[in-house]
Amino acid sequence: MKRFLRALSFTVFVFGFAGWIYIAQNATNHPETLGMPLTHFLSWPREDTFGAASFGLSFVALFTYMYLLDGDKSKSSTDKHDS
Repeated sequence: MKRFLRALSFTVFVFGFAGWIYIAQNATNHPETLGMPLTHFLSWPREDTFGAASFGLSFVALFTYMYLLDGDKSKSSTDKHDS
């Protein structure tokens, strides 16, 4: 289960960060569109909301990934000391 959560959190980090990079790039080239909806199908989320959510989601996902990864490293180092 921990391996699955590590893979999931890393995937969410990558795609969340990619979404934030897309919006950041869009903000530099077309700042007037930040208040517009992200898609023409729905009025929500707007581009700026999507960028903030993507950044927050990628931060939490990377924190989770590093926490789970660190837990495995410390477990393997204690296993070496036990033997």
